[in-house]
Amino acid sequence: MTEDSKQQRYINRMQRKKQIIDEKIAQATEERGVLLIHTGNGKGKSSSAFGMVARALGHEMKVGVIQFIKGSFSTGEEAFFKRFDEVDYHVMGDGFTWETQNFDEDKKAAQAAWHLAAKMLDDDSYQLIILDEANIAIKNGLLALDEVIKDLQSRPLMQNVVLTGRGARDELIEIADTVTEMRDIKHAFRSGVKAQKGIEL
Repeated sequence: MTEDSKQQRYINRMQRKKQIIDEKIAQATEERGVLLIHTGNGKGKSSSAFGMVARALGHEMKVGVIQFIKGSFSTGEEAFFKRFDEVDYHVMGDGFTWETQNFDEDKKAAQAAWHLAAKMLDDDSYQLIILDEANIAIKNGLLALDEVIKDLQSRPLMQNVVLTGRGARDELIEIADTVTEMRDIKHAFRSGVKAQKGIEL
């Protein structure tokens, strides 16, 4: 195959792709906030959500962040995003559940976090809300699934919400607009590498 024919094949393929994408863009006419779920055993669920916080700040949006579970140590994203007046940031957990080993205290912390989340979900000034590790709190029975679904479905029309954490319940996946599952292929921790600042912390 000559270089000219390769180039022409590439042009033809990109023209077909552009036509398909343009048609899909033209069909997407509904304007409303979306519910996203980042789940799976792989790394990157929270990191992806905090990337969305950075994107939202670029558009001068007000953001609410509630971290369930992760409460016993400071993270880079907490230190960074708390600098912004537009970010209402709350670390509500008492630490990873395998560290606390106290179901009643974990449940009390999770319910206090959801009480605050419900207030944000009822306030249309929040354009993006991150509920970090909420999936784990629900999976472990620390939050009532029906209450979570009710609050998510009754939120303001233009509000965007992201729930992170492994083990997302099927009922949440059903009502979500976008669901991403992070797959664990390889992780440095299993090779004995400590968690790194800027990567895990």
